[in-house]
Formats: sequence, C-alpha cells, structure tokens
Amino acid sequence: MTDNEHRETIRRKPLPEAAHEEMMKFERTENEFRRKDREERASELHLPLNEIKIH
Repeated sequence: MTDNEHRETIRRKPLPEAAHEEMMKFERTENEFRRKDREERASELHLPLNEIKIH
C-alpha cells in the first residue's frame, strides 16, 4: 500500500462511523415516535396498554 492509498483509507473511516451514528439517532427518534403514537391510539380506543404485551 502506498502512502497515498493509506491516507485515502484513513480519510474514509469516519464516514461509515458518522453514518452509523446518524442511523442510530434516527432509530431512537423513530422508536420514540412509534411509542408515543401507540400510546395515543390506545388512549383514544381506551385500551389498557400496560396489560397488553408489545413486542
């Protein structure tokens, strides 16, 4: 591996890490949104969410 190729590899490493962090952040916000949406719909339908096991 030449020195130039090594520099290219080092420069590209943060991009997958940044993409992974963004995906994790998106998944957390999406899960939070889904949880709130489930709770709102359950309250509208007067369903006991605590007694129902959600997977």
